[in-house]
Amino acid sequence: MKIAILSRNPELYSTNRLVEAAQNNNHEVLIVDHAKCSVVMEKGKPGVLYNGHLLEQIDAIIPRIGASITFYGTAIVRQFEMMRVFSTAESQAIIRSRDKLRSLQVLSREGLGIPKTVFAKHPKNQDVEELIDHVGGTPLIIKLLEGTQGLGVVLADTQASAKSMIEAFSGIKTNILIQEYIKEAKGTDIRVFVVNKEIVGAMERKGKEGEFRSNLHRGGKGTIVSLTKREQSAAINAAKAMGLSIAGVDILRSSRGPLIVEVNSSPGLEGIEAATQVDIAGKIISFVEDNVVKKKRRKSSLKG
Repeated sequence: MKIAILSRNPELYSTNRLVEAAQNNNHEVLIVDHAKCSVVMEKGKPGVLYNGHLLEQIDAIIPRIGASITFYGTAIVRQFEMMRVFSTAESQAIIRSRDKLRSLQVLSREGLGIPKTVFAKHPKNQDVEELIDHVGGTPLIIKLLEGTQGLGVVLADTQASAKSMIEAFSGIKTNILIQEYIKEAKGTDIRVFVVNKEIVGAMERKGKEGEFRSNLHRGGKGTIVSLTKREQSAAINAAKAMGLSIAGVDILRSSRGPLIVEVNSSPGLEGIEAATQVDIAGKIISFVEDNVVKKKRRKSSLKG
């Protein structure tokens, strides 16, 4: 099998682990920088050009698309989809999960628990206090729609600071989400790794001293954790709602049950594999194998 990993950095842990797992199963692996790919469009002959050559006979792709290049990266994924190449993440699912507002709307529609959140386009001064009250007052979280890995997320401790921050963002025409602060989570969250509707690993992430964000990129630490049935169900249903076969689902433990904060379409492997000692890269490659085999069987049955 020939697998292309769409990654801009071949030195990343996640990229290396996927290459290693694929090679251990005797697959040919290419690391393709999607930012350097070109889309070739012609009637009935979609193609992807890379380093001056058309990428051909690719059986599957594993997209590792960074948030800063979502538009272009998903265009490349979509082109592979047009070429009938199996992708571990559909282009539309990546786009849906990257849009913080849209993803929360989808999760809410599906009846899944989320923190109380409000979104308003540049609210007027008199509306700000109503928005703050709606999420339960302060402290509260303010998130930029375009933020990632804990960047663009700030904690407002008091009514005055919250109002000041919201008005400041509004003044520079920046779209934000205003979200309740879950006190009982105590600066921790749970990252649940889902592959093909199955939970393959879960870790609790705790922020460093004095840090309310639990992201490992912000200095947080991950330890293995057991999930309740409600948490398991929430994670699997969240991935399903986003249309993602592979997902990192971030959950807060609250007094009213699990609350989903985010569903990540390109979850990192380093922290979760270290915490759980599970070969998650191998499980991703097994998922690819199963789907490529099924696809080839369907193709053969149609010819027969």
